[in-house]
Amino acid sequence: MELICILFLLINGMSLAVTQFNGYNCDPAVHSRFPGDRDISVYCGVQTITLKINFCPVLYSGYADSDLALNGRHADVHCRGFINNSTFPTLLLFSVSLSTLEACGNTLVVSAIQGNNAYGNVSLVQIGSISGYIDTPDPPTIISYLPGLLYKFSCSYPLEYLVNNSQLASSSVAISVKDNNGTFVSTLSLILYNDSSFNQQLSVPMAGLPLKTRVFAAVRATNLDRRWNVLMDYCYSTPSGNPNDATRYDLFFRCQKDPQTTVFENGKSQLGRFAFEVFRFVKHKNQKMSTVFLHCVTKLCREDDCVMLMPICGKRRKREESVSPGPSPGDAVITAGPIITRGDETPTNNSQLALAGGSSFQLDTVGSALVSGLVLLGFISLGFFLLSVRLLRRASPATLTATCNPSFK
Repeated sequence: MELICILFLLINGMSLAVTQFNGYNCDPAVHSRFPGDRDISVYCGVQTITLKINFCPVLYSGYADSDLALNGRHADVHCRGFINNSTFPTLLLFSVSLSTLEACGNTLVVSAIQGNNAYGNVSLVQIGSISGYIDTPDPPTIISYLPGLLYKFSCSYPLEYLVNNSQLASSSVAISVKDNNGTFVSTLSLILYNDSSFNQQLSVPMAGLPLKTRVFAAVRATNLDRRWNVLMDYCYSTPSGNPNDATRYDLFFRCQKDPQTTVFENGKSQLGRFAFEVFRFVKHKNQKMSTVFLHCVTKLCREDDCVMLMPICGKRRKREESVSPGPSPGDAVITAGPIITRGDETPTNNSQLALAGGSSFQLDTVGSALVSGLVLLGFISLGFFLLSVRLLRRASPATLTATCNPSFK
């Protein structure tokens, strides 16, 4: 009889478990509880924010998947989640598109905080924060025996990045450095072109690029929501691939610009474009080739914000390398290998210069002797000419008297 009772209780318990977790990958021993903070995971991507909720405590609390929605939009099916029953435990997934995040009531707030910017200086840094919540509907009654469920989430994106391109020989590559708390750096790349149409990517010959070759560069955002524009704040070059190299040359920094650099487009779209002339670093004077690495500190800003972030430029001031800003060690960097430039002159050493100077001196001495000889010969010839004329005048014959020959008579 006791055995029958035990079997009856086991069957009842199994029936209750099956009823409570029917068809879902849930463990009654683990998930027979109300939801907690650990039941939601947030993934901040560059196109979408993905929310994963442990569905088993939701089911235990007496709710179905259709009872949860973004920001109280329970009547809108596009604001609800969907079940993923291929995992353990079963998950309820929500996908928030950054291009339509306001459709389900999510908010975007751009704020400025005091901190280190992308080139290491302390200033106001803009942060884009996207936030919202997932909840269950309020019952139509005065009281309820079901707990109200509320899941809050947020993603914060810094809006300033350091992007690099250090290779003119091949097309540049965008590399995502970090995507934990949310970053747009994987959408940014710095690409080099050989013409003003920005269609043909630059190809560098084996011998390197001749000095003063005009190179066209573009900082481009791809796979990014259209609400963000690209604002190039600071572009500079270094002789090594290290963006923190103490030796650097500024192409442009806000209002300050190298005379050979032209900025075509900045802060007006998801494309920033500029051009510069190829140069060499003086520290490479003993090398036939000079390497140049290109870096750009780039901000993402909304259209209205870009106008406010653009500097108001007055007179151009001369920049010194020692006061140029530099990126901080924690910046996200996109890198690809060296710009190779060719020096048009061949380096010479001191012995070659001495030999060249001696040859020049010898040539000058011979030339001077030849000129002096010609002048002396001219004077001698003139003297002989005048002497000859004088002698001819002395030897002129007297008047002849005619006499008759007797034999003709």
